[in-house]
Amino acid sequence: MRTYKYQIRNHPKNKRLGNMLDDLADVYNHFLRLEKRYYRIYGKYAGRFRLQPHLTKLLQRTKQHWAWIPRDTLDAVIIRLHIAWQRFFDWLKNGKNGRRVGTPKPKARHKFRSAKFQTAYKLEQGRIRISFKVWDNNAHALKFERIYFSFHQHREWHGNVRYIQILRDSVGTYWLYVVTDNTSKEVLPATDKSVGVDFGMDTYLTLNTGEKIQHPQPLRTTLKQLRQLNKAVSRKIKGSNNYYRGVRELASLYRKVSNQRKDWHWKLATDLCRRFDLIATETLNLEGMKRLWGRKVSDLAFSQFVEILKYKCLKHNREFRQVGRWTATSKLCSDCGHQNNNLSLSDRQWICSECGSDHDRDINAAINILRGCLEPYVEQT
Repeated sequence: MRTYKYQIRNHPKNKRLGNMLDDLADVYNHFLRLEKRYYRIYGKYAGRFRLQPHLTKLLQRTKQHWAWIPRDTLDAVIIRLHIAWQRFFDWLKNGKNGRRVGTPKPKARHKFRSAKFQTAYKLEQGRIRISFKVWDNNAHALKFERIYFSFHQHREWHGNVRYIQILRDSVGTYWLYVVTDNTSKEVLPATDKSVGVDFGMDTYLTLNTGEKIQHPQPLRTTLKQLRQLNKAVSRKIKGSNNYYRGVRELASLYRKVSNQRKDWHWKLATDLCRRFDLIATETLNLEGMKRLWGRKVSDLAFSQFVEILKYKCLKHNREFRQVGRWTATSKLCSDCGHQNNNLSLSDRQWICSECGSDHDRDINAAINILRGCLEPYVEQT
């Protein structure tokens, strides 16, 4: 499926969306407490197929104020909670192997960000109609109220719409996500060229052709401004209007940094797909790199770029490959195959003791990455 993102225009009616997300956070926390209490008493997991009928009873008795939200949106919260528990149980079943997965945690209202709609909506050109319910004093019952929200439709979506999501970011802006079943590809002309890509801290990308690409590092360029805003927020009284105004300003700057980084990644991935038919990269140990270089690794965002590059290769019918983490790339001579075990991280140039070839460390690694993907050799253990 493919997702299209649109910004919902600012309007006083958007408060209704904020109230909906706040109530959904209450639904999430209520069923989280219920699930934990059930497990403590009976020693087993209740599951969504017991929680959803219980939600029906709550809407008729003690939680009637939740009934103004469409039922499938309420069910989606329970399904989200069910998936989170299943991931935790799967991690336990696998002997706690892989990345640690904890139990679901309660969410504050301002941290519950999204709502899923499979029904009760209608998409039109530049606006969406959502059917909520309001209390009718004359009929003493809930009746449907259709509310329109405008969004900036900067492009058309393709395919059949499966569902939509409303998201509120940390700045307070609302976004519309339209999820379709479109699987079409935009095939680019063949170039009959392959490239090996080596990631680096000083030079972001080094290609086997000798080309080196530098990262703009948007976090580093705005670090002084971020520090000033953080200090300003720390001086304000927590809970005051000025405090929340400062928090939103800080979140807006973080969002700008994230958007700049992501925009550069998308453009770089598109450029590589236009120039090469096969793109080979290395597999990085990002957790180890963060322990060594910290904030700079997060600013470079290697993992985000790899995911974007995978998607672009799939979209444009390009081939994407990765060599294993333990494949020798930097220490292996690309001319004769001799392995230089004395090479350190500070050595950017080195001469092979066997054949006398003078190597640029990054270009040599990129050549070995491409060769390892085209003709895989035994990885080092």
